[in-house]
Amino acid sequence: MTYASQLARSQEIAEKVTRVFQKRAELAQQQISERARDAGMRLYGNGGAHQFGDAGASELGQYNGFGYAVDRMQRSILFWDTLRQRGNNFIEQTKRGLEPVLHFDHEMLVDGRTFARPVNYALLRIVPPEGVSIDPLKRPYLIIDPRAGHGPGIGGFKDDSQVGVALRAGHPVYFVTFFRDPQPGQTLLDVCAAEQQFVKHVRELHPDSPKPAIVGNCQGGWAAMMLASSQPDDTGPLVINGAPMSYWSGAWSEGEGDNPMRYSGGMLGGTWLASLTADLGNGKFDGAYLVENFENLNPANSFWDKYYTLFDKIDTEPPRFLDFERWWGGYYLMNREEIEWITRNLFVGNKLWSGEVRGVSGTSFDLRAIKTPIILFASMGDNITPPQQAFNWVADVYGSTEEIKARGQVIVGLMHKSIGHLGIFVSGKVAKKEYTQIASVLEAIESFPPGLYGMEIAERKGDDGKIEYDVTFHERRLEDVTERFNRFERADELPFEAVKQVSDFNQRAYELFAQPFVQAMANDNTAKMLRAFHPLRAQRWMFSDYNPWLAWLGPAADAVRAARKPDTERDVLRRAEHCGSDMISAGLDFYRAMRDAATEAMFFSVYGNMFSVHRAQEHEAQAQKADALPADPRELPFVQEALESIAHGGYAEAVARVACLLGRHDEPLPLARMVLRQELAADYAEYLPQMPRDEWRRMRGEQEIIVRYEPEQAFSTLPDLLDDNDDRKKLLTLFDKLHADSRLQGFEPTPAQEDMLARIRAALPLKAARTARRSAPAH
Repeated sequence: MTYASQLARSQEIAEKVTRVFQKRAELAQQQISERARDAGMRLYGNGGAHQFGDAGASELGQYNGFGYAVDRMQRSILFWDTLRQRGNNFIEQTKRGLEPVLHFDHEMLVDGRTFARPVNYALLRIVPPEGVSIDPLKRPYLIIDPRAGHGPGIGGFKDDSQVGVALRAGHPVYFVTFFRDPQPGQTLLDVCAAEQQFVKHVRELHPDSPKPAIVGNCQGGWAAMMLASSQPDDTGPLVINGAPMSYWSGAWSEGEGDNPMRYSGGMLGGTWLASLTADLGNGKFDGAYLVENFENLNPANSFWDKYYTLFDKIDTEPPRFLDFERWWGGYYLMNREEIEWITRNLFVGNKLWSGEVRGVSGTSFDLRAIKTPIILFASMGDNITPPQQAFNWVADVYGSTEEIKARGQVIVGLMHKSIGHLGIFVSGKVAKKEYTQIASVLEAIESFPPGLYGMEIAERKGDDGKIEYDVTFHERRLEDVTERFNRFERADELPFEAVKQVSDFNQRAYELFAQPFVQAMANDNTAKMLRAFHPLRAQRWMFSDYNPWLAWLGPAADAVRAARKPDTERDVLRRAEHCGSDMISAGLDFYRAMRDAATEAMFFSVYGNMFSVHRAQEHEAQAQKADALPADPRELPFVQEALESIAHGGYAEAVARVACLLGRHDEPLPLARMVLRQELAADYAEYLPQMPRDEWRRMRGEQEIIVRYEPEQAFSTLPDLLDDNDDRKKLLTLFDKLHADSRLQGFEPTPAQEDMLARIRAALPLKAARTARRSAPAH
């Protein structure tokens, strides 16, 4: 790249950064103006000023001021007492070593601390609550919670949760927990090996059940993917919730900056800061730093909204607040090797899907080796794991719809429109709707034809007035989904290549020049002191009974509760308070929007120019190489291999091809139809090929490719696959039995299907003479 082109490219980047920043700033100003107007309208336009007659708003301060003052004082005392209770709970949890926040009783089955390569993980069995019966023959569930600063248990935090949904459906449920302190020397690869042993143990407990379903939340999602890719024969369907598989991705509607968390690695100079923090902790990384990063993403909620909600609803909110803080305030540790592996291979390196990450055995984690169906659940309202990070790995790994089908893979995508990152795991509404339907899908998903599907859940009222759900699936082409998700063609991901290079340089520089001195100064005492005085911990233990200046607060709160008579909910001054709270929250949201816009502008100004100078030529070469790939799908190797085998095979290939020839295309697939298909397959098993489900899906995918690209030749070569007269008779008998089955009433074939069925029957006549000639001895 010449100096002139570099200068032109820099100017282009600067113009774009300025344009996007101005757009975001205007949007932020518009939003705060609208929120201020709405707050004022709620105060003055909805029963506010007009209550005072002609005096109006000028008499606001004279309306029941004494009652409001007493109420506000009472709420203040109860509010600070709730924070005191939070501090006491934090201290008690810390003394006990922190425990899972599971809502359900449980027992430990396997303790990873006893393994040859010990890890601070364990396998729990969830004890069904009273009144809930479990069928040991049903598919067991294994839930893996995230280890991203907090402790385990969020997947079973309440009755309406992933654990609760599975238990009520009659499934045995197991939970992968972990302890606060890591075992000396443990790595993420050791953890993966331990989770493999947990899966094997679950299979031993349920030898006659289907393979266990693996549910992975956030960080536990990509841990589940690593587990399934390294042990594909032992795992059942995967449910991956809010997992950042493609961490560089994130552009959605406005351009490159919708999800600012992905810029953190670049703005902090790469992975070296995580290493420094771990070294200051004497080899242990404090998860409180990760939680602090999460809180900083949404300052309005972290620093105001959740506290004002507690203050405003002090008579009812404390139990929920304290219950959540029990999990939110439990900070766990990682070894330096663990956090460095995560930051280098995922957050900055983005290597998991590329095959560059190797397991304990030395082989790469190849996500294409996963044989079981995968359900990906993400939300458009999630700014920690946006949908692109949850879904883009599919395009990176498979490349085309044809490859997904040829490998026999089933991938289902489910999208929530608005829920945030934590809501994906803790929301009771999500548990009742999405997770309940996912659980029902897992009973039928292994019989799906291979491909990429979108899952949709529609609500309707039943005859009894209760909400019921209808689940449908729409088959998608990977190319179309990728284009819709990435309307900017993922150009915003290119500067992350420069981030990776800068991170490697800074990491090496830190290890050479600073790390020896930091490690020499750090010890257990200094590490404990740093952890104790971390702001998130300090604000808890300082506001507890350990603080002698708060000795009066508990008795005062008890006295207030005894005399408490809240009676100001409709007071105008209370509405004015709400208005002030809304303005503070809007101001913090405005600060966040401007901060994120400035971070985005700085990121692309720095790393966009770095990439254009150092990596643009390499990227252009890669792009030219990509453009040289075959544009016609028929030239793809998977398609060519399938078409070359068009006249080869037997009864299994013939059944798969007939299913493709008779398939309904471009129409929704109701879950009820998929469940019925599974029931029919079980009832007529003697007429169907007997093989493992993953092999059947692979074969079905190959035949679908054949039917898609050579439909006439696929039909004309069908008799070659059914040369045996008994095979023809078996297939035709299957047709007759299905036609007479009363359960298929209401699923009448379309005219095209009827025509194809008639053609198939005509092409497969039963000829006794041909059988006799074939059975005659050869001369």
